[in-house]
Amino acid sequence: MSGHESLFRSAEMSLVQLYIPSEVAHDTVYELGELGNVQFKDLNPDVTPFQRSFVSDIRRLDEMDRRVRFLYSQMEAESVPVRPLESALPFVNTSDQRGPQLMDELSVRLREHEERLGQMNGSYEQLQRRLLELEEARHVLRETAVFFDQAEGRQDAIRTSTDDANAPLLDDVESRGLAGGQNESGFGTFDLEFVAGTIDRTRMATFERILWRVLRGNLYMNYAEIAEPFHDPSKEEPVRKNVFIIFAHGAELLAKIRKISESMGGTLYPIDSNPDKREDSLREVTNRIEDLNNVLYSTSATRRTELVKIAESLSAWADVVRKEKLVYATMNLFNYDSRRKTLIAEGWCPKSGIGSVQLALRRATENAGTSVPPVLQELKTSQTPPTYHLTNKFTSGFQSIIDAYGFASYQEVNPGLFTVITFPFLFAVMFGDVGHGTIMFLAALSMCVYERKLAKAGLGEIFEMFFYGRYIILLMGLFSIFTGFMYNDIFSKSMHLFHSGWKWPTDQPPNATLEAIPLGRVYPFGLDPTWHGSDNLLVFTNSLKMKMSIILGVLHMSFALCLNIPNAIHYKKPVNIYGEFIPKMLLLQSLFGYLVFVIVYKWTTDWYEQDANGVVFRNNPPNLLNTLIYMFLSPGKVDPKEEIFPGQAFVQVMLLLLAFICIPWMLLTKPYVEWKEHKEREGQGYRSVTNEAAARPSADLLNDDEDDDAGEGHIIGQGNGGEGGGHGGGGHGGEEGEHGEFEIGEVFIHSVIETIEFALGTVSQTASYLRLWALSLAHAQLSEVAWKMTIENVFGMTGIVGVLATVAAFAVWITLSICVLVVMEGLSAFLHALRLHWVEASSKHYIAQGYAFQPLKFNEDDF
Repeated sequence: MSGHESLFRSAEMSLVQLYIPSEVAHDTVYELGELGNVQFKDLNPDVTPFQRSFVSDIRRLDEMDRRVRFLYSQMEAESVPVRPLESALPFVNTSDQRGPQLMDELSVRLREHEERLGQMNGSYEQLQRRLLELEEARHVLRETAVFFDQAEGRQDAIRTSTDDANAPLLDDVESRGLAGGQNESGFGTFDLEFVAGTIDRTRMATFERILWRVLRGNLYMNYAEIAEPFHDPSKEEPVRKNVFIIFAHGAELLAKIRKISESMGGTLYPIDSNPDKREDSLREVTNRIEDLNNVLYSTSATRRTELVKIAESLSAWADVVRKEKLVYATMNLFNYDSRRKTLIAEGWCPKSGIGSVQLALRRATENAGTSVPPVLQELKTSQTPPTYHLTNKFTSGFQSIIDAYGFASYQEVNPGLFTVITFPFLFAVMFGDVGHGTIMFLAALSMCVYERKLAKAGLGEIFEMFFYGRYIILLMGLFSIFTGFMYNDIFSKSMHLFHSGWKWPTDQPPNATLEAIPLGRVYPFGLDPTWHGSDNLLVFTNSLKMKMSIILGVLHMSFALCLNIPNAIHYKKPVNIYGEFIPKMLLLQSLFGYLVFVIVYKWTTDWYEQDANGVVFRNNPPNLLNTLIYMFLSPGKVDPKEEIFPGQAFVQVMLLLLAFICIPWMLLTKPYVEWKEHKEREGQGYRSVTNEAAARPSADLLNDDEDDDAGEGHIIGQGNGGEGGGHGGGGHGGEEGEHGEFEIGEVFIHSVIETIEFALGTVSQTASYLRLWALSLAHAQLSEVAWKMTIENVFGMTGIVGVLATVAAFAVWITLSICVLVVMEGLSAFLHALRLHWVEASSKHYIAQGYAFQPLKFNEDDF
């Protein structure tokens, strides 16, 4: 599969170099972005972003992006739906969709829309503030009218409040635009003058206290609450206010009242004490409010019409700006040869995709209308290429599980391929239930069937995660149905699909201990349903699932350990096979492989004995846990009552010796082989030589090719795409020359650590697979408790009460089943399966010292 993408091993990568004439640079990067197959390297790591070649273009695009975000915020504020990108109207219908003229026109269009909407918003806010003032003035006129009506007959005259005590009232009123047309109040002088206005209700008590202290009680104050809240455009929450009127004597006191009111955020309004003039002012204010409401409605309708028109193309504009920003940000990574007016780019590309890159370069040349095409050259390099696994919507979720642990090293065996089966299977071992598995399967199936619609809908952050892993959930549900049939468990009840191998006696006295009678046949598939309802069901299923967990764990770890073989063959390191894989496998199998053997042997052995009196059940079958313990404590000795097979003592001694031999085997073999290879290289006089071509700057490479004509076509080198880019990590050592000088001490210490880690981890990680048994048992018991506490309690009820009780109990039961047993228990089993893959399996073979392939890509996957 050399040169082709594969989920088993990452794609073979090539380091390519591009010589791009300036006039086709933009079109070239755009075409490569549409292709999404090249990861460019930064050839200017020491240059700040403000000193790069296309910083002015980036700034202009940032400004355009800001305007696009402003338009989106206006759409959201007015609840105007934006047409999706697939159906959005394009900005222009010309063939040149990427030219500078397009961006200039789009920049002008965005600026015009922003300015027009800004003016509309400013006018609308100004009108709203004016409307707020008029509404407050109307409330002040109404409340003061009530006060004056109540005070009529108790005072002969009240002098009008003014900003100037000696000026006519209506001059001030006219200056504020609330009473226009009249010149003089016509009232004589009087002792008390007043100030009226509004203030925030929360500040009323403080306002009153301050006035009382400053004026030393020389005032009369009255206030009333305004029932309707005011919606101030400058504030998020509505504000509640009070109307106040304050009487005092003298211009000095009135000036103090006005200053205190303004400092407390109050608003003052001139009010006439003449009832006729107050009515005229109220009528005029009411008319102005109606006029302003009409103007506000017209302004809002005009603004919404403008937004609806913009919404037809906004997503297309945003897409154009996004792509242009990516193009110029990528061009800033290139070197610029001012003498030849050429951009020099380097990047990683799958070897199988070089042909498509060449086609993209040819299209860019045709779009730019020039005869000077870009030149592509493949380089030889010792650098480690990025890791690229070609996935689809089905495998991407499983690959993400592995990538969350670490990215595979270049050309390393990818455990994501096997996770497609092992992950849902181990999950199902813990979640085995036909009913709950069916619920999970149907939920995932619905997401898969309607995936196109759901992908375009706003699902929220939490549901997006479930939607992304819909195919994982689909397989988890399907495998859970399978294991549910194996456990013969559907919502904690059994299924009688076939004839049982046991039957219960019917002629026993009440309250007697019953023992099932064997019928001489075995239930064809899964657990015999007769076990459900028996008193020793928990004892039996505990033993069965615990032993099954050990078997599955040893098989899973053994398979993971076997993946070291293709890695060692690919990286041409046979020492990893005979120095690591073989002793590790022998150590694992001599201890826990032997445990699996005795488990299966015990299952397949008939532990009944027959004597002259008939069939007698053997009460003391061997205890496997004791067998494993005494294998270490008393090697070579086996209690005859605990003997499983003949010659057991000798076999156990040999297995222990083999396990102890494996320890120094792992510890010493690889350090010795690497030390010997190092001595041989020194004896032959070899030294580390770097790849000069890969180490030299791109500009020097270009100068060496001065005689080449850039217009003669594409140049394809014979590089190996980064061969030898490094196995070098994760406990497998590195090659001299890649990682510096050889140090036997460091290699030996590394070997000691890895040996101790594997030897101890073999015990702890095998025990870790017991979580398969524990969670399966917990899920079954929770399911049984949910059934007994709900539906089982209402069985037997009759009449309307029985119907209502059954409906209510079923609602509670299905809610518990979905929320607790499917969602919560499912998440718990998911996390435990994740741990088994990350720690118990990946630690056996996965190096995970690579970095992800992140190409320039415009179009993301739809789902």
